[in-house]
Amino acid sequence: MIVLSLLLVAAPVSLMAQSDREEVDTELSAISLSVNGSKVHVSGADGEILEVYNLTGVKVASIRIDSNDKSFSLNLQRGCYILKVGKVVRKISIR
Repeated sequence: MIVLSLLLVAAPVSLMAQSDREEVDTELSAISLSVNGSKVHVSGADGEILEVYNLTGVKVASIRIDSNDKSFSLNLQRGCYILKVGKVVRKISIR
């Protein structure tokens, strides 16, 4: 065990930088999602789908957004939920 430790410490370390770069999407989403009570307002999401999940990850609703500026009421029980439209995710609380 001591010999193995000495070999690891004495072994030359060669580090090489990766030349492959992963591009990160830095474009800000134009989707706006706001909640007031059980009323949801979504803008900039024409053609997207609003998905509603409970905190255990179960999808409880799925709504297609058919216009650029859409408001609707969620018919959900009291509790916390996660809303997802495109890449925009919000945690909400229905009281």
